[in-house]
Amino acid sequence: MAGIVIIFDFDRTLIDGDSDNWVVTQMGLSEIFHQLRFTLPWNRLMDRMMTELHSQGRSIEDIEACLRKMPIDSQIIEAIKSAKSLGCDLKIVSDANQFFIEKILEQHKLLDCFSEIYTNPISVDENGKLQILPYHGAASPPHNCNLCPSNLCKGLVMDHIRASSPNDQITRRFIYLGDGGGDFCPTLKLRECDCVMPRTNYPLWKRISDNSSLIKAEVMEWSNAEELQRILMQLVSTTTKEDS
Repeated sequence: MAGIVIIFDFDRTLIDGDSDNWVVTQMGLSEIFHQLRFTLPWNRLMDRMMTELHSQGRSIEDIEACLRKMPIDSQIIEAIKSAKSLGCDLKIVSDANQFFIEKILEQHKLLDCFSEIYTNPISVDENGKLQILPYHGAASPPHNCNLCPSNLCKGLVMDHIRASSPNDQITRRFIYLGDGGGDFCPTLKLRECDCVMPRTNYPLWKRISDNSSLIKAEVMEWSNAEELQRILMQLVSTTTKEDS
């Protein structure tokens, strides 16, 4: 089949909750997190939470064990595996981080379904502390996009994905699924033949609703795992039939 590239945001899209908040809550960091919430950008705040865990004697293995308890809806799992089996190219573009995403996907046997994951990278220092780094400045040069946080412009990632596509870009349809304000920039990069799937009543959905004249792609909203699965598989099926 001609290429369909499906790009998932992670938090509140591929998983129903938020991986950062999951670790903060499950590992007893809520008090210090809320004390620092508005003093640091989110990416640096989560790195600070890793420092706090390390100071408490919590290991990377403890964090991993916490992440492995994060649920993914069975209908999301089915949708991912079905799309993969039909030949779609699945990618993740997320403002979470490499360690959190990979450990959650590994637990649900989904990591191999994704050809690429674009997110904030991690490192482990000489003391065994997990460090969360910004995507721009670590994995990619700084950006000047006023729509995105300084650590990650998903629109630039979208440009990179399209430019590095092995097939002629005209023959590849992009389907972008997201919920947050950071997903608006890549949505503006989509063409008439592409589709964006914003989660209903979340920031991306509102920004699309308020700026509909700027959106070229087809908009198919969803609110829960059942709707995500049904709409996504309908889009894949329709595109497959059109290509045939």
